[in-house]
Amino acid sequence: MKDLFFVFIGGGLGSVLRYAFSKLLNPITDFMPLGTLLANVFSCFLMGIILHFLSVKLLSETYRVLVIVGFCGGCSTFSTFSKEILDFLIAEKYLNFAIYGTFSFLVGMLMLWAGMALAKIF
Repeated sequence: MKDLFFVFIGGGLGSVLRYAFSKLLNPITDFMPLGTLLANVFSCFLMGIILHFLSVKLLSETYRVLVIVGFCGGCSTFSTFSKEILDFLIAEKYLNFAIYGTFSFLVGMLMLWAGMALAKIF
């Protein structure tokens, strides 16, 4: 029951941050949904940091549930990303589709790795 509470709190906070990113940044350009991208990339970076600290036993399982499952799960959004990608295809904006899809994947992976690498320093 305690884990459910931590998922609830983390997920709520992550979802609010994702919503704020989208409201503030998505209207800036039609080329790429910057808010969704930032939410996903930030979540990957934070997850990398937490995964490292979990692997060296500096954090308890509670942090995994709160931050990775809850916060990162609420902040990142595969469903919105998928809808945005599909919107580009429907609008026949193939360059946007290719760049956003590729950039999101590569930068997400890079930020996950960067979070883990940065956490090793501390």
